[in-house]
Amino acid sequence: MKRFLLLFAPLLLFAFTITDLKPVDADDSVTFVIKNLGINTKGSFKGLKGSIKWDAANLSNSSFNVSVDANTINTGIDMRDNDLRKATYFNVAQYPTINFVSTAITATNVAGNLTIKGITKQINIPYTVTASGNGYLFEGKFSLNRRDFNVGGSSFTLGDNVDVQLKILATP
Repeated sequence: MKRFLLLFAPLLLFAFTITDLKPVDADDSVTFVIKNLGINTKGSFKGLKGSIKWDAANLSNSSFNVSVDANTINTGIDMRDNDLRKATYFNVAQYPTINFVSTAITATNVAGNLTIKGITKQINIPYTVTASGNGYLFEGKFSLNRRDFNVGGSSFTLGDNVDVQLKILATP
């Protein structure tokens, strides 16, 4: 029996270091800024879902597999939001979610695959993590080119670069 415990004790310890987390939608924010006619236009998405496995002691055991509801896009102008839901922009009827799956995590960066409108690109997200209650608060910022994901077509009034800011509270 003692031998059995000695063999499996490390496995039991390992199993309890990884924390399975879920984003708390009410406390999360996925915001963006893009130039439209030369003016910074802000917007946001809600409906963040998915799973986060977090092992602070060994980040290579950690992972993110999350999505946001593309239909929730909100720029504060209903007419513009309705246009952004159409095929030229996010095509929410065919692609209802924007997805991110991590491929590597370090203490300051999450690398992974971002999928928008069925197009997947590798991105890097510099981030910070802070213990918050019984979970963690993940915050990060990154930029992307909307044309890489076929969002907005060849619009000349819309800037190409989009700055994205994430604030994700995740709890068990």
